[in-house]
Amino acid sequence: MSGERGDFEGLGAQVRALAERRVSSRELVERSLRRIADTQPTLNAFRRVRAEAALREADEADKRLAAGERAALLGVPLAVKDDMDVAGEPTAFGCPGDFAPKRADSEAVRRLRAAGAIVVGKTNTPELGQWPVTDGPAFGVTRNPWSLEHSPGGSSGGSAAAVAAGLVPAALGSDGAGSIRIPAAWTHLVGIKPQRGRISTWPYREAFRGITCDGPLARTVADAALLLQAASGSHSGDLHRPPPVDILAAAGHEPRRRLRIALSLRPAFAAVRHWLDPVVRDATLRVAERLEVLGHDVVEEDPRYGPIGFTFVPRSMAGVRDWAERVPDQALLDARTRVNVRGGRLLGGGALRAARAAEAPLRRRIGEMFWRFDAVLTPTTAVPPLRTGDLTGIGSRDTNARMIAACPYAWPWNVLGWPALSVPSGLTATGLPMGAQLLGPDGSEPLLISLAAQLEADQQWYEKWPGPPAR
Repeated sequence: MSGERGDFEGLGAQVRALAERRVSSRELVERSLRRIADTQPTLNAFRRVRAEAALREADEADKRLAAGERAALLGVPLAVKDDMDVAGEPTAFGCPGDFAPKRADSEAVRRLRAAGAIVVGKTNTPELGQWPVTDGPAFGVTRNPWSLEHSPGGSSGGSAAAVAAGLVPAALGSDGAGSIRIPAAWTHLVGIKPQRGRISTWPYREAFRGITCDGPLARTVADAALLLQAASGSHSGDLHRPPPVDILAAAGHEPRRRLRIALSLRPAFAAVRHWLDPVVRDATLRVAERLEVLGHDVVEEDPRYGPIGFTFVPRSMAGVRDWAERVPDQALLDARTRVNVRGGRLLGGGALRAARAAEAPLRRRIGEMFWRFDAVLTPTTAVPPLRTGDLTGIGSRDTNARMIAACPYAWPWNVLGWPALSVPSGLTATGLPMGAQLLGPDGSEPLLISLAAQLEADQQWYEKWPGPPAR
């Protein structure tokens, strides 16, 4: 590890260094902007970079720090995905076209700023977050810091690439079918999809008909928890407002009792043939073995998913339709996006109402297992990272079949709205990252975070980096 990489690299480390005046906010922001500029031709992690504004905000943060002011993230450079509003910047959500700058921050970004964070830029995402790879005609291809021939995943691939490469210490993404957890797995990061509503989606009452949540990507559990805590909170207009939980305390201690964990390698039915890559299977089994060594009981058992797949599609396509209506020129959208928009219109009536009505029975059906288990362990994805271009130039049916086959484990928890967390599970023989997923019931972020922190202390995955960061 290089000297620069060892100094002030993580989110918590930067907060402490700033508070102790061992580094200035301007130094951290300048370093972040330099790394972004150096890697943009190769990684292409960012859609928008706020260089001048970020430096002004860094200088103001330094004045506040010098005056003795403290805040949770005061002076730290962060990034957010390009589906979140940042005042003065357009929100294109991966789409081509001329989008007007936003007049106000989204609630999540407002909370980050209130905590003192400096948003250095907005990261790339595929059109409307639809695919588990990050590329598109509006911005090109975003690449994986671990292998430039592979995707960092999607749809929060830009945020994941930025954190994995050390461009920023942490970033916000969003997760509508695994869009935080998939790129976390494929870039050796911790990614948390919190309880629905834990982070406000305002200025929208809910995102993608309730299946999408915002959440953090970071190198460690503690850093992810710190960012989650800072971004959490409700707006008065939110449809979903869960009671608060103590996220930071959970990251600081191991589970207080022996847990019973269900190991599930069978995904929910989705009318697509599934195949779990043996290398991913073995990596997940190694995580299960370590959990047993750490004192927990791991038992093979699958959730009773039932017809959950039939409830996901109407909500997802209706969300694509809703968002496409904000695009300046729909003719510029990917042909597959336009197909999904039409599907959203067709399924926007009775099918959508039936899908929403099915959520409560599905929660009861699947939630039965949490009378006997504390958490569920699954692979995050069925395969290691896809190659860049694997989903380019093919039709909607082939795209859907390939992405569901590659990523069948994450999306059911979006339907349920419950917390889920992906942690690194190891590297393939060729050095590609993989992830394992911890799933819990309503409001279970503290338990999942404490379990992940215990596993992290054992595995110390944060010591592995893809290569020297940009200078």
